[in-house]
Amino acid sequence: MKELVVISGKGGTGKTSIVASFASLAKNAVFADCDVDAADLHLVLEPKIKQKSNFSGGKRAVIIAEKCSGCGKCQELCRFDAIHLNGEGNDVADKTFTVDPIACEGCKVCVEFCPVDAIEFNDSINGQWFISDTRFGPMVHAKLGIAEENSGKLVTLIRKEAKRIAVEEEKKLIIVDGSPGIGCPVIASITGADLVLIITEPTLSGKHDLDRVADLAASFGIPTLLCINKSDLNQEITAQVAEEAGDRGIKLAGKIRYDKAFTMAQIMKATVIEYTGGWVSEEIKALWRNVIYALG
Repeated sequence: MKELVVISGKGGTGKTSIVASFASLAKNAVFADCDVDAADLHLVLEPKIKQKSNFSGGKRAVIIAEKCSGCGKCQELCRFDAIHLNGEGNDVADKTFTVDPIACEGCKVCVEFCPVDAIEFNDSINGQWFISDTRFGPMVHAKLGIAEENSGKLVTLIRKEAKRIAVEEEKKLIIVDGSPGIGCPVIASITGADLVLIITEPTLSGKHDLDRVADLAASFGIPTLLCINKSDLNQEITAQVAEEAGDRGIKLAGKIRYDKAFTMAQIMKATVIEYTGGWVSEEIKALWRNVIYALG
């Protein structure tokens, strides 16, 4: 079983569209959307959810009103301004405190110093994750809540479930739609992968962010390929990107010219391969063949 992770240095490079096209070309594969902060692979693959589970990435304090003496110790010690007095005014004689779940960082200081043990430390629900069926095979994906953190932990969970399904169903390949950038979700996406494919575009920002994500992949010693999407928009930068990648030992696996089919396919909830049989599909298929060859 092999694991391919597709990432990008920045958003908007066409990463998810290419992953969706790979899904339509793959045989005997499991798919995982690890871009949990802004998941959108489901918009094209239209998964039918079989299993839904809550994700808890940490804990938050909850004040039990019946036990609260209104002493204000918790508010005094909270560094995140997450504890507030109920009602108006400052008279704590007959009032209690509450915790703002958005502001709470789960440091547990208030729990430890509450003189009447009126604060519980409970698992926080940060999002949901799903096991689904698609027209191309099983898919594991997730939805992180608004302003929630610990997305790296959620990414790890998704990859673990995808591997479990691959073993149980004897799938030979896992295709992961990773997060853009170089943060914790990306690190959690690529750690231990067999191959990383970086999608970039020929712009100054794309070139800069490619350098960062290529450094990240190199630090983990993961074999890495490069695809330049919208390659005809700036031939000069395309040539620079290809040359600099070669100097890094990163092989150029493919170039895909700009085509409105990427956008139109998304509107139709289809992959580019399904939407058109034109030259853009042939360039994606050539990229796919190079990726499969590199995976061995």
